[in-house]
Amino acid sequence: MNDFLENTKHSTQIDNERMRRNLILTWILLGLICAVFVVPTLRWWWGFGISGEARTVTPRGELADFEKTTVDLFESTSPSVVYVNVSAQMRSPYSRRIQEVEAGAGSGFVWDEAGHIVTNFHVIQNASKARIVMQDQTSYEATPVGVSPAHDLAVLKIRAPQGTIRPVSVGDSNSLRVGQAVFAIGNPFGLSHTLTTGVVSAKSRTIKSPSGREIEDVIQIDAAINPGNSGGPLLDSAGRLIGVNTAIYSPSGTSAGVGFAVPVDTVNRVVPQLIKQGSYQPPQLGIAVDRGTSESVMRKLGVSGIMILDVQKGSGAEEAGLRGLTQEGDRIGLGDIIQAVDGREVTSMDELMSALDAHSVGDVVSLKILRGGRVATAEVELR
Repeated sequence: MNDFLENTKHSTQIDNERMRRNLILTWILLGLICAVFVVPTLRWWWGFGISGEARTVTPRGELADFEKTTVDLFESTSPSVVYVNVSAQMRSPYSRRIQEVEAGAGSGFVWDEAGHIVTNFHVIQNASKARIVMQDQTSYEATPVGVSPAHDLAVLKIRAPQGTIRPVSVGDSNSLRVGQAVFAIGNPFGLSHTLTTGVVSAKSRTIKSPSGREIEDVIQIDAAINPGNSGGPLLDSAGRLIGVNTAIYSPSGTSAGVGFAVPVDTVNRVVPQLIKQGSYQPPQLGIAVDRGTSESVMRKLGVSGIMILDVQKGSGAEEAGLRGLTQEGDRIGLGDIIQAVDGREVTSMDELMSALDAHSVGDVVSLKILRGGRVATAEVELR
């Protein structure tokens, strides 16, 4: 009996010791939890031990060379970039009165010191008025000078004090290379003077202009182009104009990394004519073509090309000996069929006009023609 009581007492002491150890471990664990989670939270709530002082600034050092180039480019070129705000006349559905309403916005740039502003045709297409806002937020009412829907280009003019406007530097687009850095400045979504960067993704793309004509040799870029960027300049790393941002390819209507710019070589050919005469007249061969007749003849002959209906008197085509449609009694002789211009095949009037559009008045082009079933060549001066 004594042995049983002794064993029971010993067992009770062991249990008590175990419970004491477990209790100590529990309190230690609770203390650690408080130290890790509760105390920092209380300090944050009540601000204990928090100084609220600013961190020491780590010196930045010099900007990288590519950053300096970008900063210098933006600072030197952005004064040439403008915001184009357009309004249109609409009849109020309530009062039936004609009123001016905001019709959209885009970008543009200063072309020369005379105050000519270049933008996209589609930016001002339906506008009754346009207002140009400069980088310093001064604004001027613009007057239309000329448009070329076939190239999606338009020229406006503002009257600004001498010395207050800075024309953009003009480069060339023929020498551009895929992978070359490009910089776009514009006003996407109305956010003025926004800079985006990228590279030339491809050259010699073709897009449709607002008139339905194809614009050739368009530059494809991956710099972000969004609504509002239209009409703004595309620049190379030297800050020279190499194109006019005109379109994006995107299912959503916003930047998807595929943008397009009208090449500056086209701009430099079209804009001077718009300033001088208000419209663009491409160099002419001096021929007349009937699209329907030409297409019908091509189908019957099973060949491709454009048939000349008539040759204008005193034109380069007449001097080169080109022939139009002839008729002797009931017999009709087909005109010459133009199949290529300077080695570039042409199968429609759009293609022929695009091929000629790459030239200037006075240039001589070599035509491949089909005459009486035989292939010949002719050198024609454009006028």
